[in-house]
This record gives sequence, C-alpha cells and structure tokens, in this order.
Amino acid sequence: MNASAPASACFFERIDEYRYKPTAHVGGAWNTEEQHFSPLGGLIVHAIERYRANRPDASELVMSRISFDILGRLATDECEVRVETVRPGRTIELVEATVLIAGRPVVRARAWFLASLDTGTVAGGGAVPLTPPGALDSWDMTSVWPGGYIATLDMRPLAPPQPGRTTTWVSTDVGLVGGEEAGPLASYVALVDTANGIAVRQPPTAWMFPNVDLTIHLHRQPEGRWTGLDTTVVFGPTGQGITSTVLHDLTGPVGHAQQILTVRPQPGND
Repeated sequence: MNASAPASACFFERIDEYRYKPTAHVGGAWNTEEQHFSPLGGLIVHAIERYRANRPDASELVMSRISFDILGRLATDECEVRVETVRPGRTIELVEATVLIAGRPVVRARAWFLASLDTGTVAGGGAVPLTPPGALDSWDMTSVWPGGYIATLDMRPLAPPQPGRTTTWVSTDVGLVGGEEAGPLASYVALVDTANGIAVRQPPTAWMFPNVDLTIHLHRQPEGRWTGLDTTVVFGPTGQGITSTVLHDLTGPVGHAQQILTVRPQPGND
C-alpha cells in the first residue's frame, strides 16, 4: 500500500444513520475530484448488511448477487444511502439500495439474498486457486492511474499486466467507514471495481473506457483481506466494451464480475 495512506485511514466517515462523508482516499482515477466507484460499492454492501441486521424479521440468507447501476457523477460530497426490501422472503429476498448526492440518485443497487445450506457433497467446478499474494511482488498501479483510491492499493499481479488480460491480487489497509468494522463481503466488494483498471487495452490518456455498471455473482462468500481479480477486457467495434472477471479469495474462486464500458477517445485524440 502507498505510504501516504496510513492504516488508520478510512474511505468514509459516518455523519448519521444514512449519510456519509467521503475522504480523500476515494479520489477517482478518471477524475480525481470524483469518487472511484470501488469504495462506494463496498459502502453500499455495508449499508445493506446493517439494514438487514437491524430488521427483526430478516431471514438468515447470504448475498449471492449484487448489481450496481451508476446513474451520474459521483461527486466527492456527502452521500446518503437508503435501503429497502423489494421482495421479502424466508429463502429468497431482494433488497434495493439508492445512493443520493445533493438529493439526486447517483447509484442504484439490487441485491439477491439466497438461503444458505450444506451442498458440499455436490460442490465443484470453477477455476483453480491463484498463486497466493505472499509469493508475488507488488505493482505500483499509480504508474497508470491517478487518484486517492488507487494510491491506497497493494497490487500483487501473477505476471506483468498485459493489455486486456491481467490476474492480480489487490488489498488495502484503508478501512471502509471510520470507527466501524465492515464485514468480509463489504470489504471484498470495495475492491472489485478496480478490475476495469488493471488490464487496460489502451492508455487512459488517449482513450476513455469507464464502466456504467458492475454486477457480481457469488457461488461462495469471500473471506480474508485479499481480493483476487482474473480479468479479461474486450473492446467492441462500436464504442462498447466488457470487463469480465473471475473473482477469488485465498481459498479459490468465489464468483464472477461483469462491467459494461463506454469506449471513446479522449478529447483531442479523435
């Protein structure tokens, strides 16, 4: 992790039950005056988990899919996270969260919770575990991207990053919300959106390829402080792209993430 981000730092500070103040560590990569989505995604999961923990009727379910739609500019201003149950149930539940900045919705997320039971006798499939991060060297991602968020990361690629293809571990010592212990899933998700920046097909100084969404499917709940990203980036011929990632923890694969990209030249490069 970059030495400028002390271990006691956090991405957000709580104002009240629903409102949070972002810190300098959320600074974006495309625009350092805006929030990088990755920490905000983790904050949304944290808010959803708090909401369900405070609901007396909530069933013991696990988050198995969450989709985020980014609706507008993520200003580094106070944000409000509102959560509601869309489809209650004892074995299947759908929860929605909306993030507002200056009273305007900027992110909408929907999370499916499914029943947890023992299916170990039929479990199987998926990728093999990745080489553990302790055996790998760090990569300074600030050589490609600016921003407060990128500066907090400890990146451990399995091989030198290639255009459109990279497998790496990522972690951070920066906490999600000051004075609060985030759950393993929220801390894990807070790093997943990094995937779109680890395997750039074209220099971001010449081309823009921000994602407008992030969808995560999980077949197992992640554990530990490392998020493994086995990522492939494809650019199409008409301005769209896809970042596809197999997600890992130290034990092995946990699921998949997809991001749709809007691909266009930087001003002055068209």
